[in-house]
Amino acid sequence: MATILVVDDSAVSRHLLGYTLRRAGHTVLAVAGGREALELLAVQVVDLVIADLQMPEMDGITLLNNIRANEGTRRVRQLMLTASGQEQDRLAAEAAGTDGFLTKPASSHDLIAAVDRLLGMVQQLQTSPPSPDPPAPRSR
Repeated sequence: MATILVVDDSAVSRHLLGYTLRRAGHTVLAVAGGREALELLAVQVVDLVIADLQMPEMDGITLLNNIRANEGTRRVRQLMLTASGQEQDRLAAEAAGTDGFLTKPASSHDLIAAVDRLLGMVQQLQTSPPSPDPPAPRSR
């Protein structure tokens, strides 16, 4: 599975996102702000960054711009989250180049679907047995 960095100033949001992502099999790193995220990204490879749009000190769009400006991190996919359901926030995030956008609180299903889509994964039911081979044709 993937290594995902969660960046949110809310400890509750970091905990809930981390819990959901870990249950889906991902490795989760979590920090409270954009500066911490950039410091971590300088030494740790991640597959996806999930960032809150509205944070003190450095908002999600500024974080996104910093990630995109760095040769070593520019290809990291990003998912923006916001408690604001305003269309202007989604448009601003898309204009900045975010790969996805969810409004908080996002359901576990919506979060995992967005993560899987961004990571290019196809979620499979673990409880489904493999399909049996079709029977061989009978010869007469």
